[in-house]
Amino acid sequence: MAEIKKLLEVMAQLRDGQNGCPWDQQQTFATIAPYTIEEAYEVADAIARADFEDLKGELGDLLFQVVFHSQMATEGDYFDFGDVVAGITDKMIRRHPHVFGTAEQRAAGPQEGSWEAIKAQERSEQADDSALAGVATALPALKRAQKLGKRASSVDFDWPDRQGVRAKIREELDELEQAVGTRNEKDIEEEFGDLLFAVVNLARHLDVDPEQALSVANHKFERRFRDMERELVASGEGVKGQSLESLDKAWRAAKHRVG
Repeated sequence: MAEIKKLLEVMAQLRDGQNGCPWDQQQTFATIAPYTIEEAYEVADAIARADFEDLKGELGDLLFQVVFHSQMATEGDYFDFGDVVAGITDKMIRRHPHVFGTAEQRAAGPQEGSWEAIKAQERSEQADDSALAGVATALPALKRAQKLGKRASSVDFDWPDRQGVRAKIREELDELEQAVGTRNEKDIEEEFGDLLFAVVNLARHLDVDPEQALSVANHKFERRFRDMERELVASGEGVKGQSLESLDKAWRAAKHRVG
């Protein structure tokens, strides 16, 4: 596409050593990576707000990140943008045999577990053939815990049902209480992490996305707190300095008003 070609030319010019942009010239994969993550979150935010005009712009910003990394890779003779496109195209064709496969595969339609089976086959062909291979360390910890648990489950390392996970949560909570009793900060942190990991696994057994669930909880808390805050300020009292009993009453009223 002409638009893609123009974008690649713009990126190459920005990185040009003679007539480019000093800031763009100084960047590396490591310095650009945080911007890539930030742009992905901004895409998700535009989707959550159903702002499609903003989504168009944010997708452009995210595409620019792909082009930026590809340009630096071209300069290092690692790969280029065409290789990136070819790679993802081949992967999508390979992972959708019910769409792009043989006549027999297309006639059979989507097969349950096929996607994960194909991904597992791809991992087995890599140097690191662990079931956990490819779970990026840079993922948010909550999302990474979800993926690690799912991968372990794919090779039957899992509780048979949610009751086992609930028992594990109670066990981890007890261990956290013991660690709190010792006042050992390292142990407290470790046991708290184990508790969170167990809770994420319960979410998986309940078919709940923990990241989404926590996001909903965050929005709900913010909505209720802001409402409570407005009411208390309007009454001339404010939040700070209130008794726990008064705050509990105000909180319950806010829940009733805004849900």
